[in-house]
Amino acid sequence: MIEGVKLKELKVIKDYRGFLMEILRSDDKIFRGFGQAYITNCRFGMAKAWHYHKKQYDNFTCVLGNALVVLYDDRKDSSTRGELCEFKLSAPNKNKTPFLLQIPMGIYHGFTAMKCRETIILNIPTQKYNYRNPDEFRLPWDTNKIPYKWPKYIKKGG
Repeated sequence: MIEGVKLKELKVIKDYRGFLMEILRSDDKIFRGFGQAYITNCRFGMAKAWHYHKKQYDNFTCVLGNALVVLYDDRKDSSTRGELCEFKLSAPNKNKTPFLLQIPMGIYHGFTAMKCRETIILNIPTQKYNYRNPDEFRLPWDTNKIPYKWPKYIKKGG
């Protein structure tokens, strides 16, 4: 596991009307602050990759479909530098346990829809987006700098 990455199993409380799922609470051990909350989607055959942040942690939860989230540690002072990790996040359903994936600063990450037409990720980053000076540092989805090959069904990225 990449140093600093955390997974929190989410509890789904169901009844005859549907379900409730708490994702992140201010009294959670992994809570590091709140900047904003947003959703982002990705269609099958596309990859949203690669980028990292210098000032914020991301907190990903899949709320629709299935997401393949890939992390790469390129931090110079990290004990896990050079490691890749894949995480399969799923929206709450009968067969899959939902998780919150906390991605620390400096970790390249990207995601794609897996075995579904579309996936939607809820992100609760620790910093709000700064439109004038974004805390995003990008590489192309198919860069040679990251030793990862996306599944064969991925045709484009961004």
